[in-house]
Amino acid sequence: MLNNEHGYVRSVDIANQLGVTKPSVSYATRRLKEEGHIEMDKEGMIHLTASGTEIANSIYERHRILSALFVHLGVDPEVAREDACRVEHDLSEETFDALKKHIHEEGYDE
Repeated sequence: MLNNEHGYVRSVDIANQLGVTKPSVSYATRRLKEEGHIEMDKEGMIHLTASGTEIANSIYERHRILSALFVHLGVDPEVAREDACRVEHDLSEETFDALKKHIHEEGYDE
């Protein structure tokens, strides 16, 4: 989302977006780099690899669908986005697939 919004991503941008410390982001980015999901250039810009892009797209799909569901239920859009961020990482694939199917059938997915 940050890359789409700004055209680049830095550790400080991630820290600001998530409301966490830069050391926390440094730890997470080190792990993601070791796992081959991101690369960092000389200027400190973070770039997703193919596997990182796949994971990011999956999480973003969850975010969009959960946000749409929460808004449909009457939750304020900003609160819906914040709550979607909290839920999107912990929801099982089975439950998410069922929610996604329901939302598409009902026609309130974006």
